[in-house]
Amino acid sequence: MTDTGIYFSQFCNQTFNNANGVHSHENVITEQTPLQCDVCFKTFTCLSKLVTHNRTHTGEKPYACNVCGKSFSRQHYLVRHNRMHTGEKPYACNVCGQSFSDKSTLVRHNRMHTGEKPYACNVCGQSFSDKSTLVRHNRMHTGEKPYTCNVCGKSFTRQGRLVLHNRIHTGEKPYACNVCGRSFSRQDHLVIHNRTHTGEKPYACKVCGRSFSETGSLVIHNRIHTGERPFECGQCEKTFSSSSNCKRHTLNVHTKCL
Repeated sequence: MTDTGIYFSQFCNQTFNNANGVHSHENVITEQTPLQCDVCFKTFTCLSKLVTHNRTHTGEKPYACNVCGKSFSRQHYLVRHNRMHTGEKPYACNVCGQSFSDKSTLVRHNRMHTGEKPYACNVCGQSFSDKSTLVRHNRMHTGEKPYTCNVCGKSFTRQGRLVLHNRIHTGEKPYACNVCGRSFSRQDHLVIHNRTHTGEKPYACKVCGRSFSETGSLVIHNRIHTGERPFECGQCEKTFSSSSNCKRHTLNVHTKCL
């Protein structure tokens, strides 16, 4: 490598901007690996792997779903996708019997039973059962928010959170109650709402036994026992156990005084 960061091959005058490009190129020249990508210089041992790899550069997706039209770069991606339409789940857990549409999901599921967490954070040491969770976790340390709203510019660490946020702008509420027809933008909000019809209150206070339909209500209730009042009025420094009580106080007491 030169002082300018350019890499030279020892067999010819071709230059590269990284060491991997040099090594791959020299493998081709010495016939250690016969096939090389013309874009990134990555090398392959067989033509089919090179053809599949090239699609990452061209964006080609030759395998299309006959049901919904979605296309894929690899045939096995299409096979896995088709199971969404057929409901086929050929991979079953030997412990609990739960079935899955693809093998990788079963592997991740099995770690729930074994407790295996092979993906560790280099910053804090916390471990995870799958790589994608580690990637999301790392964004806590880096502050990276790669998913940005096209309307207001707000960014998020997860694509799912961006999808939920977009519904604020679109007004979409895809989750409808089967009893009263009321719709919600989030599935968990529908679950909480359904409890108004069923009367279910799965969150019980360990001190007095009182039950609640959602965990947030239990958290606020527990402050009666602990005496915690984390919300402080910015006008008079009076404290409250919930944000709603603090806002109500500000509106009723201080706003009327203006």
